[in-house]
Amino acid sequence: MSATINEFFSSPTQKFAVVGASSNRTKFGNKVLRWYIDNGYTAVPVNPKEKTIESLTCVQDLSSLPGQPSDYNVSIITPPAVTKSVLEAAHKNGIKRVWLQPDVESAEALAYAKEVGLLIIAGGPCVLVHGIPSSRAKL
Repeated sequence: MSATINEFFSSPTQKFAVVGASSNRTKFGNKVLRWYIDNGYTAVPVNPKEKTIESLTCVQDLSSLPGQPSDYNVSIITPPAVTKSVLEAAHKNGIKRVWLQPDVESAEALAYAKEVGLLIIAGGPCVLVHGIPSSRAKL
């Protein structure tokens, strides 16, 4: 799993989208977003119901990411019933690397990811514990 995590963070653009980002600081969608920010990464919150989270402009979906969506890696913090549709959107937008944060996957979502060739981190690792801090991390 560590090789897959290393590959996730080796993207040349170092841009990350957090699907399921939340303005509620007690929720994992907010904690994951803050992890990326605090560790010096470019992060974009994806939440169709919010305008801003942690002073960052939200986008409604992956196709609305600034620049090329395919330049982003994605962390997903959504209910399992929603995860497959997020993976479909990622694939449609040319996104290759996806981290399913704990408890968001379903058998159907995992099968889809395998079928379309997405690089998936799943099955329990959380970016809060297993993420790799950027050399640009805030001190």
